[in-house]
Order: sequence, then C-alpha cells, then structure tokens
Amino acid sequence: MYSRKHGKSGSKRPLRDKTPKWIRYNKDEIEKLVIKFAKEEKSSSQIGIILRDQYGIPNVKEITGKSITQIMKENKLYPKYPEDMLNLMKKALKIREHLSFHKHDPFAIRGLELTESKIRRLGKYYKSKGILPSEWKYDPEKLRLIVSS
Repeated sequence: MYSRKHGKSGSKRPLRDKTPKWIRYNKDEIEKLVIKFAKEEKSSSQIGIILRDQYGIPNVKEITGKSITQIMKENKLYPKYPEDMLNLMKKALKIREHLSFHKHDPFAIRGLELTESKIRRLGKYYKSKGILPSEWKYDPEKLRLIVSS
C-alpha cells in the first residue's frame, strides 16, 4: 500500500491442465514430505521453496489438489496465526527492538506505524473470515510472546 511499486508486471506461472511427466513423486509422497517439513516447524512458503528447489515439485496444488496450508491444517500442523500476519509481527518486533536503542529514528517510527496498521488490517480481515477469534486484538506488549511461540 505504501511501497513504491507501480503496476502488476511480473512473471506468471504457465497454465497447465495436467501434471508434468517429469515429476517423480506421487500425491501421497508429496503429502508426506509436506507433513515432514511441517513437523520441522517450517512455514508453508519455506516448504514450497524446498519442494521446488530440492525435489523438483513446481506446484503442490497441481499434483495433490490441495495447497500446502490445507495439508498442514488437515494434519493439525498449521500455526495458530497465519503466516503473513506472523511475518509482519516479527518485523514489528525487530523495529521495536531497533527503536529501543534509537528512540528518535523517524524512519523507523514511520515503518512501525505502517507495519502495525497492516497487522491491524489483516487482523480485521481474519476475524471476518473466522480464522482469528472475534475478541482478538493486536497488543504490542504481548508481541514477543506471540512471535516466540
């Protein structure tokens, strides 16, 4: 929202109607790999990158019919907070730690304001979707506990 990016130009995934012939793994093996990495406390995006780079699996949903997060939720391995929100919370925590040493850094203060507003907007969205409880509220004081768990 407040970045300097203009437009939506970028690479797109090729459209496919069936799985490529060169993939050596079947549906069950890919689900087991996702579960294995989820037990190692990897995030869904990290799992996707590992599967792409090390196992040659370009798209989990294309083969299994389910996304990585769906597989994690089915096996009760998905974290309490969604990944995008957790990443923003980690960023806010780092900015707060920076501000504890550099109290008058205006760029860090502005960055913290923007990051925390993104967290609040995401929280509002996730509450409306039922992913977060309706009484959830962003509290900067409890941020360290949330991120470390």
